Amino acid sequence: MKRFTQLAGIVTLALCAATSASAQTKLTLGHGAALDNPRHLASVAFAKRVAELTNNEIQIQVAGSAQLGDDQALLTGNRTGSIQMSANSQGQVSSVVPEINAIGMPFLFDSPEHAWKVIDDPKVFDILKSRFDAKGLILLGLMDNGIRHVSNNKRPVNAAADLKGMKVRTPADPVTVDIFQGLGAETQQIKFSELYIALQQGVVDGQENPLVNIAASKLYEVQKFLSLTGHKYETNPLIMSKTAWTKLTEPQRQALSTAAKEAVAIQRKMMRESEVKAEADIRAAGVQINKVDPAGLRAATAPVVEKWRNGGIAPMVKQIEASAIAAR
Repeated sequence: MKRFTQLAGIVTLALCAATSASAQTKLTLGHGAALDNPRHLASVAFAKRVAELTNNEIQIQVAGSAQLGDDQALLTGNRTGSIQMSANSQGQVSSVVPEINAIGMPFLFDSPEHAWKVIDDPKVFDILKSRFDAKGLILLGLMDNGIRHVSNNKRPVNAAADLKGMKVRTPADPVTVDIFQGLGAETQQIKFSELYIALQQGVVDGQENPLVNIAASKLYEVQKFLSLTGHKYETNPLIMSKTAWTKLTEPQRQALSTAAKEAVAIQRKMMRESEVKAEADIRAAGVQINKVDPAGLRAATAPVVEKWRNGGIAPMVKQIEASAIAAR
């Protein structure tokens, strides 16, 4: 009888262990940033926090440096459910959720902190969240991708005339293309992973990116001039497949939401700290950096704002503009 009781206890423990193992949910979070980028570091912090909050019921594997494909591949995987999560790019996500383009209106924000107040405003975030939901995606948070600036090998950019005829690489998102075409540049879409070589070989004269991206990919090695135009702000949406989301319990969903909010705050802080170092590194490399009075560029891109203000996502653009004014 005693031996039977001992055996029963062993079986019970084995069954509990098996149940615990089978209950564990494993998710994958992909992104295209380098492993020392704030987006990766915050993604790792997010995964660790989710494990803590769920008592290891949910384990998230973070795959950076485009290990699972570029942003387009990640977004497709999120929508089909083959890749559960991604810290994606605003430009790529806009191909599915066009309303997010409203965040990128030219010269809309005074600083990243100003932008954060606006995108965290429930009047903005909740609308975006509903649009993501309609496309089979869960918007967990909006990481920071910084204020964008222009570098090139021709001349410092101080006015729209300085960009006229210049070949500038932009991401494929339509707002950025509109901005630079409105400023007279010839835009080309080249994968970010191929941009260094394209600049080195003169395929394009310049490009536009946040300082952190320019420094991390050492684009300053193949560029002579950096103009702090501050023409546009962008986010990195932290998104999840709705298919994967619906398989979670409500407490697990709450844990992901809480961890996402914390990770976004961590990432934004690291981005601001990284920007200071990035500018110093670029300057130390001998790149000529000039500050820009945005008034002339803002006037030149006014038709771009008007186009989007009266286009298919007009309500979102007007809400973003109203929130930006209220947040000043």
